[in-house]
Amino acid sequence: MAEQLKGLIIALAGPRKSEEMAKLVQNMGGTAVYRPAQGTVFLDDEALREGLTSWINNPPQWTILTTGMGLDALFEMADRMEIAEHFLEVLSGSLIAARGYKTVNALKRRGLAPEVRDDDGSTIGLIRGLQPFDMQGKEVVLQLHGDPAPRMVSWLSEVGANTRQILPYRHTPPEPGELERLLAEVIEGRVDAVAFTSAPQFRFLVEFAREQGKLAELLNAFEEKVLAVSVGRITSEALKEEGIQRIVMPEHERMGSMFVELGRYVAANR
Repeated sequence: MAEQLKGLIIALAGPRKSEEMAKLVQNMGGTAVYRPAQGTVFLDDEALREGLTSWINNPPQWTILTTGMGLDALFEMADRMEIAEHFLEVLSGSLIAARGYKTVNALKRRGLAPEVRDDDGSTIGLIRGLQPFDMQGKEVVLQLHGDPAPRMVSWLSEVGANTRQILPYRHTPPEPGELERLLAEVIEGRVDAVAFTSAPQFRFLVEFAREQGKLAELLNAFEEKVLAVSVGRITSEALKEEGIQRIVMPEHERMGSMFVELGRYVAANR
């Protein structure tokens, strides 16, 4: 692992655990630069309260859960509203589809098990699991983390489901100037790779590039001179939706594994 990133400049797009990631890069001989492409992630209390009230008053036939953290936030709010038992009863009365092992574990802690789960940790994998079921006219609650899931929403619409979305978290853009700097560095090839730890980081960068009329330049840079490094499948899906194919991603969704995989890729292609 030592020195596999020697001479490379890696832009860190995530605000969380940036110091730990920088140390990993440095230990592998690279230079890490902080380029946060998203601001804070905060709990949206009002949306949670409204979502839970609607959920309990109008129980769905299907519940689609995409993050364990989001499910935990829902139960914490239900506790504060003193409706946790009622919420658990409503949840257990619906068919549950879950994406990711953390979501399945969050269900297991509450004595629940999903009827359907993904086969690979992705939204597309969850859609594959749902395809055998008749969703026409079914009432569905879709719990997201705070980032839209256009493919899931589009698929549910295509199969005729009546979908309500609940987003426990909200992602905010980074400080003004951060995206401008990162965009310029990628287009000009002043960084060798950008490490994305969530889909919103890439989406904020893409949206800014689109506003500046530089989206084609950004995407071309990722295909030709700057490596897009993704922590996992959901982040990679966001990259692929914009047509990026050259993505470095670890087998297991861990920040440390992401840089080990980058080191392997660089060593194999030097």
